Amino acid sequence: MLDKELLDFFKSKNCLVTGGTGMIGREIAIILANAGANVRVISLDKLKIHKDVDHVYGDLTNFEFCKEQTKDMDCVFHVAGIKGSVKVTIEKPASFFVPLLMFNTNVLEASRVNNVQKLVYTSSIGAYSSNEVFIESDDDDQGSPMDMFPGWAKRMAEMQIKAYQIQYGLDDYSIVRPCNVYGPGDNFDPENAMVIPSLMSRIRSGENPMMIWGDGSAIRDFAFSRDVAIGTIQALFYGSKGRYLNLGSGKAVTIKELVETLSNFLDFKYEFDSTKSSGWPKRLMDISLAKEMIRYNPSTSLEEGLKETWEWFLENNDEYLYKKNYFKK
Repeated sequence: MLDKELLDFFKSKNCLVTGGTGMIGREIAIILANAGANVRVISLDKLKIHKDVDHVYGDLTNFEFCKEQTKDMDCVFHVAGIKGSVKVTIEKPASFFVPLLMFNTNVLEASRVNNVQKLVYTSSIGAYSSNEVFIESDDDDQGSPMDMFPGWAKRMAEMQIKAYQIQYGLDDYSIVRPCNVYGPGDNFDPENAMVIPSLMSRIRSGENPMMIWGDGSAIRDFAFSRDVAIGTIQALFYGSKGRYLNLGSGKAVTIKELVETLSNFLDFKYEFDSTKSSGWPKRLMDISLAKEMIRYNPSTSLEEGLKETWEWFLENNDEYLYKKNYFKK
């Protein structure tokens, strides 16, 4: 949870949350609104997330729009992004790459021009080059991002912030790199959902048995959206001091353990298809620097997070139909 000093800081502050109807953005907006901030979210989704949050429907690829929306803002949480499965990343890379470049360039430059005091940018684990354990580093000599097109778009935004720090001294512009985030508001579109919403959609549809690619041995780090939202708020408040900070759970979970955890409270049958690829063997985040610098302390267990996500999904299973889909023309 966030301490009183931090929450008091946001009282009456003007705060902008881009992508404020997504998993992380909606949690940030709700926390800030409850703390007494004046919160505005920007999104192309036709959704309303909180009675005390101003929802602006608009396109971040328009620079003049971004300048208008960042004017008089004290804090900007640039969370807007495009989320999709590995399949659509491979087949439709331009649908990731081009809008992300434009979102990031426009929001960051508009914030600078309008003298926004504090900003935090949510990058991604995909900005890292391939590894098994991802550790925050001062080393600029990184290899190519493992998520090629979205990873480069995220990396370029990080470089833009670094350029601002060098040229303009904007040390209160911070960067976080979340991992595999899940939770209420996730993308449950069956055509491009990530692993957890995909599994839940298939369970709800009654697939029997549910066939899962690989042998279940792949290791991932699954972070609950509210924990990541809290970490993002902490990063803006305390600052990342020119570094990027990992926001994960810090806990290794195999795909087999993930499925077994779901089966603890849901009744379904499943089989692993070891003839299919399991993907990267291991992707785990080291969150020690985030704990040290911004007091990040993810507290939601996997089962707790999955239960809350499932309950939300049952009540909002068609929400994805009201969200902008960058992969459909």
